[in-house]
Parts: sequence; structure tokens; C-alpha cells
Amino acid sequence: MSSLVLTIRETLRYRGAIGQWSWVLHRITGLGVVLFLALHVLGVGMAFYAPGLWEKEIAVYQSPLFTIGEFALVACVIYHAYNGLRISIFDFNPRLWKHQKRAAYIVLAATVVTLVPVFALMFNHVLHFYETSPQVVGIPFIIETLLPYMIGGAVAVILAVVIAGVLGLFVKGGPQTVSAKHLDNKVERFWWSFMRISGVLIIPLVFGHLMGQHVIQGVFDITAIDKVVVGTSSVNLSGTATEYVAHRWNELVAGIAIWRAYDVALLALVVVHGFNGLRYVLTDYTMGSPLLRRASIVLTLGAGAGLLLFGAGALIGNIDQDAINMAVKTACELGRVVVGCEAVP
Repeated sequence: MSSLVLTIRETLRYRGAIGQWSWVLHRITGLGVVLFLALHVLGVGMAFYAPGLWEKEIAVYQSPLFTIGEFALVACVIYHAYNGLRISIFDFNPRLWKHQKRAAYIVLAATVVTLVPVFALMFNHVLHFYETSPQVVGIPFIIETLLPYMIGGAVAVILAVVIAGVLGLFVKGGPQTVSAKHLDNKVERFWWSFMRISGVLIIPLVFGHLMGQHVIQGVFDITAIDKVVVGTSSVNLSGTATEYVAHRWNELVAGIAIWRAYDVALLALVVVHGFNGLRYVLTDYTMGSPLLRRASIVLTLGAGAGLLLFGAGALIGNIDQDAINMAVKTACELGRVVVGCEAVP
């Protein structure tokens, strides 16, 4: 914890080159993306596991508070992607390091240039939604809906510390320090390469997802009645988020569920990349405590693996008509205008 306080204090005091601020922004945006990633995978997966909860979560995502968060998320993703590409290029081409300062400014400029039209299109969705859909959930509903995830996160942290404590009975080790020997570790060298290669591979997948799910047809459109689902010829007849996901995952191209395959690749790369990045951050600030350092590793490994299994289970599952009916019932209870409310008992 003292190292984290030191980092924050020195970062605020630092008046040096842009490289320091690029490092800080990369970490902050990465943490923001990982937090959303966990909520997003858990949320979309609920379309299969618990359609009613998924409809409630969509109502939360369509609230003003999360609308602001969505704009922040897109900014984080775009900057993190561009800066990650810069890091990968320079790390594999050391002779370019002398251009770091210029490249950092190019990343900032590219981020702004990209965000201007993206935010304009997203804001258009926001205006249309709030003009035509006055039903917006309040803070108590948001807390009630997200409380299970908050509790789950707290339990995961506690379990990680307990498991780390048990492991400490069998593994001895003192406080860790940054050392050149760290780079000689074959496992860490593999992860160093993986983070850079996967970071490049992720960019087209993530940008494609952002365009389809946040820009062309955003979170406000997936509950629109008779709206064509992006990437398919299917129409969301009921106006529920569950039917939207079902149509998307069931779209076949040459006999292949193309969007399931796309989401499998996205899930695997982004979860592993994101949680390994989280491991780097957490272990950086727990080097003085073997217990907390082990707990950080246990937490990121366990959470990442659990999220992969959860998401994979949803992707190979089938969202049937019963699930859509459950979603319709919940949407009606929330006061949303959906098709089928008159048939709900």
C-alpha cells in the first residue's frame, strides 16, 4: 500500500516528460476496461443463465449515471488500444525508442480524433432514447441490481487472501523487489510477449465490438421493438435485451454461428490480457508483502479463469423462447414498453 501511495504522490508531483503520463493513463484506462469487462461478461452471460437479471442490468446501463460511464469506457478503450499498439511497436523495435515522445503525442491526437465522431454518434443515441423513453431507474435500483456483484467481488478478495495465507504455510519468501532476474523468468518472458501480441490482435476485435454495440447500435437500441439486430437480418420482436443476444448468437454464416465465434475469440483474448495486466498492477504495489502479492496472483488467476468458464458456458448454451418469455416478464415489471406484456400473468 505504501508503494501505491508513493506512486500517486510522485505522479502528481512529477513535471517531466509525457512518457510518465502515458504510463499513468495506460494503467488507469486498463483498470477501467477490466472493471467493465468483468461486469459486461457477467451481464451478457445472464441472458442465458438468468434473463430477468440481464433485463434489470440493461435498465441500469441505460440510466444517466451509466450513460456517462459508457462514454468514459469508450475513451478508455480507444486510448488504451492506441497506446498499447505504441508500446508493442516500440518494444519489438528498440531503435524507435528515440521517437517515444512524438509517438505519445500521436496517440493522444489519434484518440481525440477518433472520439469526436464516435461521441457524436453515441450522443445521438442518447438524445433519441431520453426523448422517447422517460422510464429511467434510480440509484436505489442500481445499487440493488449491482449489489450481488459487489458482494461477489468482496468474497473473491477475501478468499484470495485466505488461499494465499494457506499457500504461505508451504511457500517461503520475503519481500519482492524489482530485479533484472525477473526478466530471465521464462514464464514472465512468455507473458511479456503475450501481452504485446494479444494487445495487437485484440484491437480489431474490440473496435469492431465498439462500433456494433456502442456506436452503430448502442445499449439504447437493444431494447427497441422491431429493431434489426446489427450484423444479422433478425428483428427484435419483443424489445428485450435477451432476444437481442439470442438473435446475435444464433446468426449463421455458412453454417457457422459467426458472432458466437467472434465473441469466443474476444472473450479469450480480452479476459486473459486484461486479468494478466491486472496481475501486473496488483503485484507491483504488493511487493513488500508476500501475503498480498500471493493474494493478488490468486485473485487474478481465479477471477480470470472463472470469467472464462462463465462466458464460455453462456456462449455454448441456447437462449430459447422460455428465456425470452422470462425477459419479457421482467421488462414488463420494470415498466418498459415491450411486446407481450398483456400476456404476462
